[in-house]
Amino acid sequence: MELKSILATDCGSTTTKAILIEKSGSEYRLKFRGEAPTTVEAPFEDVTKGVLNAVMEVEELSGRKLLDGENIITPQKGDVGVDIYVSTSSAGGGLQMMVAGVVKSMTGESAERAALGAGSIVMDVMASNDGRKPHEKISRIRQLRPDMILLSGGIYGGTVSHVVELSEMIAAANPRPRLGTGYKLPVIFAGNNQAQENIKKSLGEITDLTIVENIRPVLEVENLGPSRDKIHDLFMEHVMAQAPGYKKLMGWTDAPIMPTPGAVGSLIEMIAREDNITVVGVDIGGATTDIFSVFQGVFNRTVSANLGMSYSICNVLAEAGMDNVLRWVPMHIDRDELNNRIGNKMIRPTTVPQSLQELIIEQAIAREALRLSFIQHKEFAVALKGVQTERTISDAFDQSESGATLVNMMELDLLVGSGGVLSHAPRRVQAARMLVDAFMPIGITQLAVDSIFMMPQLGVLANIDKKDLKDNARKAAVEVFKKDCLIRLGTCIAPVGKSKLGKTILTLELTLPDGNAIKHELKTGELIKIDAPYEPMEAKLTPSRNMDIGAGKGEIINTKIYGGHVGILLDGRGRPLELPETDSERIAKLQEWSKVVNEYPEFS
Repeated sequence: MELKSILATDCGSTTTKAILIEKSGSEYRLKFRGEAPTTVEAPFEDVTKGVLNAVMEVEELSGRKLLDGENIITPQKGDVGVDIYVSTSSAGGGLQMMVAGVVKSMTGESAERAALGAGSIVMDVMASNDGRKPHEKISRIRQLRPDMILLSGGIYGGTVSHVVELSEMIAAANPRPRLGTGYKLPVIFAGNNQAQENIKKSLGEITDLTIVENIRPVLEVENLGPSRDKIHDLFMEHVMAQAPGYKKLMGWTDAPIMPTPGAVGSLIEMIAREDNITVVGVDIGGATTDIFSVFQGVFNRTVSANLGMSYSICNVLAEAGMDNVLRWVPMHIDRDELNNRIGNKMIRPTTVPQSLQELIIEQAIAREALRLSFIQHKEFAVALKGVQTERTISDAFDQSESGATLVNMMELDLLVGSGGVLSHAPRRVQAARMLVDAFMPIGITQLAVDSIFMMPQLGVLANIDKKDLKDNARKAAVEVFKKDCLIRLGTCIAPVGKSKLGKTILTLELTLPDGNAIKHELKTGELIKIDAPYEPMEAKLTPSRNMDIGAGKGEIINTKIYGGHVGILLDGRGRPLELPETDSERIAKLQEWSKVVNEYPEFS
C-alpha cells in the first residue's frame, strides 16, 4: 500500500503533540504540527479530547479535513483524511514496573535492561541477594503498586529454588495494580524453563501470568527481545486499557500504542543499525532524564528519575552540589539568590527564563543534570557480568580505568539532545555547549538536537508491523528523522592526552565546500569555533606527539567531517575539563569561551 499521508500523536504527561507527514515526490517530509494540553486527568478524564484538540490545530494549519466529528478519517480519499494514524503515550505517569532476578548484578540487571528498553520506569530491582528480608520485599511490592512485574532468574539447567522463592514473595504480597481495580496484575516470567510449573502454581491463579523465553539462557547470552515485546503488548492490553479514554484511542490507531521512551529508544536503535554508527541520545525533561546509547551494537537506556529541569530541579542541585553548578556560571552570583531562583522553578515548573541571568543559571543546571545522568548510564551500560573473558595485561589496565562499561567515547559518532532546555535554547550554540560540557566527547563527534521532539512519533512509525505498510512507514520515519527532526549542530573535535597550557596540541587542515582551504592550530585550554555548513569536507587532523584524536597518540587522521548550524568546535580544554580554582579566573575563562563561540550576547 502506498502511504501518502501519516498522522502521529504523542500523549505526554502535560502536552499532546500531533504531526502530519506527507509524501512530496519520492520523499516523506513533516508538513504541520499542532499541540494541546493532555486531558487524562480531571475534569476531562479522556485522553482522546487532547488528541482531537491537537489534531484540530493541524487541521486548521494544513487547511485539510482530518476529522469527522470525533473520528480521525482514514484512509485518505482525495484531500480528506490520512492513510494511517499512530500514537505513543507517557500520560498518567507512563509504564511503572518492578523487576526481580536471582542475582542482582546478573539476571536482575538483565531484567532491568529489558524493562528500561521497553520504555518503562523501573521502580525497584528485587533480587535473592539484595540484602532485604522476605517481609521487607513483600511490603515493598505492596507499597509500590507497579503496573507490571518482570520476574527472571536461573540459566537453563541452573537454579530453580531461588526464582520460585521470589515468585512466592510476589504471591504473598498479592499486589493490586495502580490503575484499574477489577483485573489481575500482569507478571512476565522470563527465567529458567525448569521452574515454569512451580511459577504457574504460585502465580497462575492470582496474577495474569505470561511466560516468555529466558532473558539469560546461558551466562554469555542476553535475550531481551521476547521480554521487551511482551512488555509492549501488556502495556497496551492492561495499563493503557485502564487509563481514561485509551480504549477509544486504541480503536483509532493503525498500530499498537507504544510508551514514549520505548519509541524514542527504538528509533535511536534503528538509526544506529541503519547507518552503522555509534549513538548517544538524551531526553531531558521536567522530572526525569532519559539516556539511550548504542555501543558495539548493544542498545541501553537509563532513566535518571530525579534529575530534571522543573519538578526535580532541587534534586539536581542537591546531587551535584552548589559548586558544581556555579562552575558553569560566567558571572558573580550570590549563593542564596541562586538557591531561591532554583526553588522558584520547582514551585512554578512551567515558567521559562525571563532574563539572561536566569537563562545562564538554567543552562548551568542542565549541564549538571546531563552529566550526572550520563555517569549513571555508563555504570549501567556494561558488558554481561558473570561471564569469564580472556584478557591481556593491557585489557586489565584499561578495565581498571573504565570498569566494564560499553560506553567508549572515542567510538561515539553522533550525540543527539532533546527536551526543552536543549531543543528550545535561544541560540543553537548554547545547546552545543551544554552537550559538549556535560558529555565531554573525545575524538570526532557529530552533534545534533531534536527540533521539536518528534522522535517518539517517528519511533512508533518505524515499528509498524503490517506487511503492506512496513517498508514505507520505516522509510518515512528515517527520512523525516534525518531531514526535519534532526537539527545538525556540527562536529566537536577534542584531542586527549597530557600537554602544557598554551602548547599546540592539534593542527586542522580543512577544505571547505567552496574549495577554500583553511588551517587552524589548537592550543591547550582553547576553544575554537569554525563556521561551516552541514556538508562533507575533507579534513586532515594532526595531533601532537602526546595527543590522540582517535587513531592513537600522534597519529594523523584524514577523514570527512561535517559542519552545521554551529559549525566545527575544536575543544582543547582537556578531559576531564579543569577550570581555574579562583572565582575571578574561572569567570574570566568562561567568558572567554562564551565570547569565542558567541554563546551569550553579554559576552559577544
